[in-house]
Amino acid sequence: MDKLVIREWAEADRPREKMIDQGRRALTNAELLAILVGSGSRGETAVELCRRVLADANNDLGRLSKLEIAELQHYKGIGEAKAIAIVAALELGRRRKEEVQAEQPVLNSSKKVYDYFRSYLQDLSHEEFWVLYLSPGCKVLDKHLIGRGGHDFTPVDVRVILRYALTCKAHAIILMHNHPSGTLKASPPDKLLTAKVVRAADMLDIKVNDHIIFTDTTYFSFRDEGLL
Repeated sequence: MDKLVIREWAEADRPREKMIDQGRRALTNAELLAILVGSGSRGETAVELCRRVLADANNDLGRLSKLEIAELQHYKGIGEAKAIAIVAALELGRRRKEEVQAEQPVLNSSKKVYDYFRSYLQDLSHEEFWVLYLSPGCKVLDKHLIGRGGHDFTPVDVRVILRYALTCKAHAIILMHNHPSGTLKASPPDKLLTAKVVRAADMLDIKVNDHIIFTDTTYFSFRDEGLL
C-alpha cells in the first residue's frame, strides 16, 4: 500500500510546518510523534497513527516509554526504524530529566537518593543493581552498574563493588536495585547480599549507608526499616 508522506497531507495536518510557524509547544504529543514516524499509510496519516498509539497507552508518555521496539512494531505503519526512533526520542527525554537532577546533592536520606536516582531505574522490565560511591559529605563521587538480570534476579559480584569503591576513594556506598514487579519487600537473597557487602566493606573501613529497592513510584529503604 502506498505511503502518504508529510508533504502530501492537508496543510493543517503538517506537524513540521506547524512547528516552524507556531513553535514546538503548539504541537500535540501525537504531532510530535508523527514527526518521528514521518509517514502513515494510504488510509491513515502519521498523526492519526500516533493518536492511536497514544490512545492505547492511555495518552500516558510514561506508559508509552515502557514499550519495547517489538511492541511498537505491532502497529501497522511502524516498522523497525520508526520504532527505534520513538524509543530513542523517549530515552533522550528521560536522560534530559536525569541531567537536570544530577547537581550533586547531599544524599543523606533515602528520599533524596530515590529522587536523585529514580530516572535511572524507571520503566525497566528487568532488574539492575547499581552502587553510588559517596564522599564523607555524602556527595556522589561515582556510580556504577554492577549487574543486570531478569525479571526478579540480578547477579552481583561483591569484589566489583569494592574495587570501584577503592578506585574512587569512597567513604561510603549506597546499594540500589529495582523491582520491575513493583513489589516493595526485601527478599531473603536481598538481605543475604546486603549482609555480605556490609561485612566485606567493613574490612576496608567503607560504610554501607543504605540498600534501596526502587519501583517506578516509591521505594524500600533497609536503613529506614531497621535492617542496617
